[in-house]
Order: sequence, then C-alpha cells, then structure tokens
Amino acid sequence: MTVRIRKYSWQLAPGHIRSIRQKVFVEEQSVPPELEWDDTDEIADHFLAVLPDNTPAGVARLFSTLGETGHIGRMAILPEFRGRGIGEALLRHLITESAGQYQELKLSAQQHAIAFYQRAGFHVCSEPYDDAGIPHLDMRCLAPALIQEQVDSKRFRPMLLGADTQPWLFDNESSMLDLMDSMVGQAGQRLWLYDRILDHDRYDRYRFRELVSSLARRHRLSEIRLLIHDDQPLVKRRHQLVELMRRLPSRIELRLVNSDYPHEDQPFIIADREGVVYRHDFTRPSGFAGFADSGRVRLLSENFQRMWDAGRRSLELRELPL
Repeated sequence: MTVRIRKYSWQLAPGHIRSIRQKVFVEEQSVPPELEWDDTDEIADHFLAVLPDNTPAGVARLFSTLGETGHIGRMAILPEFRGRGIGEALLRHLITESAGQYQELKLSAQQHAIAFYQRAGFHVCSEPYDDAGIPHLDMRCLAPALIQEQVDSKRFRPMLLGADTQPWLFDNESSMLDLMDSMVGQAGQRLWLYDRILDHDRYDRYRFRELVSSLARRHRLSEIRLLIHDDQPLVKRRHQLVELMRRLPSRIELRLVNSDYPHEDQPFIIADREGVVYRHDFTRPSGFAGFADSGRVRLLSENFQRMWDAGRRSLELRELPL
C-alpha cells in the first residue's frame, strides 16, 4: 500500500497524532495516560503516516541523546489499517531519516513485535522487562546507514546473528566498523579477534570498548580472546581494551602470535559460532561480514585455536600500571 510520511514538531503536530496514540496505547492497550504523555514529546520529531486519500493511519516519534543515538518510540498503527505494510513503511522512513544523523538507533519493543523490528535490522539487547504492564525488550540497530542502503534488498532479518545468511561486503572503514560493532554487539559468549595490531582508530573506540565490556560482564563463561602480532603500540599508548582486559582478566585475554609457527595472513573477528568479520589483508578495510556463516567460522576457529595455543602472553602489558 502506498503511504506518505509527514514530519512535525509537537507544537505544530495535528490532532491526529495525539488521537491515534490515545486510541492505541491508552484505550486499546490500557497504558495509563500519565505514562503515555511525557516531556519527551516536546523535543521529539513526530511522524504521521497517511493513506493516498490523506486518511491518518499511524504514528511514531524520534528523538536523540547527545546527538549520537536516535530513539524510536510510540509507534502505533490504527487497528483497521494493520497488516498492510504501513508499519514497515513508517519504520523504513525513520531509519532513512536517521541514517545520516545517528550512529545508533534504539527502541523499546513490545515482546510480540520483536520479529517486526528484526526484519528491519534491529536486534534484542536486553532481558524482558515490564513497562505499563506490557512485556518489553530493548532493541538497537548499530548500523542505520548500512541498513538504509540495503532497504530494497529483501534481506531476511538483516545483520541478525544466526539469521542473516547473505554476506555483507565492505570496502571502507566506516562500513567495516559498523559491521564489526553490529557483530560484537550480538555476541552472547565468545569473541575471538585476530589482527596484526590492536589499531587505536579501529579498536580503541568508546562504542567498541563498551560492547566488549558488556559481553565480558554478561555471562560468567564469556570468552574474549585478543590475538595479535605486535604489542608495542599498546605499550607506548594507553588502550581501552587493554585497561578492560586487566580489570577483567578471567574474561579477556591477550596473546602474541608465535611467528615460528604457521599463522593467518588475513585478520578476522569471530562472534559465537556463526558470526565473522573477515578482512582480505592487514592493511585495508576491505572484506566481508557473515552473520550466519557457521562453516567458515568453524574453519577459522580451528586456525585461531592453533595460533592461540602456540602464542605467548605479553609480559610488558602485564607490568603496565592501571
């Protein structure tokens, strides 16, 4: 169904936006009015989906925190218009709106709507919780620009670990970092990283560090292995991953490749049993990411384990002060 999306500030928003939310959330879902109407409305952009004859059908809002993360909320489609693709069109529009502005998108999804958001490139990032008496989970998209570029590709659950079977090719640093973060952000237990060095621009970023930290703290059996050739850049300049490793030594470990034994010439990141970000060489941001590539992950895991077993610990990093 053809649908048009109109954007408003709260001050200039037509009454349809308020009436749709009132009908869906307050009347249909019994959300208390004092929870539905909040101060965030004043700072958010509001979107109204209308049919070709200008009939209002759905709404959503979008606001940001610190200008880096966009928050999607209050998505609602009137009952009589559900099942016609209006929600998908509205969500695609919000992703397109966000692609050039935000590095990350977050939302709080009602549990029954998880699959709807997964089809658009969001993944679950919390345990279930109650909000206004309704089960919710937090979801996020760590690469809205890449998702927006692929909006017409008909991917099944894009970038969802264990589900997206099509490879993602990259040939620039920005796309590679988005794919790396999307992969690491979904790892449930295992993260193995192999590279020549822990490049500061690549691995010493705040978001990457927070994703690794979250994984390390999430599960008592979390296993994060960093396997590199050269630790001297880490000795000369503080690195967030090294500081994290020294605070969580039972979860994060670093070893140096033993050059006397066979080793890989291509760097890669492995997430759990199915995810991989693979570069063609150490010097260029060129390669591919596979979110459901268990066969390749199995082979790379075997090679990584051999290099890991032959590797050695860095004595210089161990002696650095915290």
